[in-house]
Amino acid sequence: MLREFVEQKHYKFAAEAPDWKEAIRMSCESLEADGTIEANYKEDIVACVEKYGPYIVLMPNIAMPHSQEGAEGVHKTSIGFMKLDKPVSFDPEDPEKDAQLFFTLASCNAEQHMNNMVRLSELLMNEEVVAALLKAETPEDLLEIQKQYLD
Repeated sequence: MLREFVEQKHYKFAAEAPDWKEAIRMSCESLEADGTIEANYKEDIVACVEKYGPYIVLMPNIAMPHSQEGAEGVHKTSIGFMKLDKPVSFDPEDPEKDAQLFFTLASCNAEQHMNNMVRLSELLMNEEVVAALLKAETPEDLLEIQKQYLD
């Protein structure tokens, strides 16, 4: 999966984001760049988080931005990866809702999407992989993590 992020150029490394809304927008940039999603999709995700709260933060340090509401503007089923050096807070009252690793989901094919979700869940259950991702700074680091832990 990490190799796919690199091959598809669906990754971004950044020092920080001014707030969670901008972090979501930044996490969509690699998917938007190749036409996987249109610009409106990131705003749909922001609107969903504003409406439902930080449901996209699955566990400390890990967010999975996605929109359930119609998902207009999604042309391919894919995942984009972003890593921030400095965590962004989704809830100032709850440090468990800070995130550094973003796995942005785009779905227009239910079967592929479920397959992506299963693969992503397996990836995130591996604490060594998560720890390594938190230290990653380049696409080469992603390939090395793939080789070391997942191949």
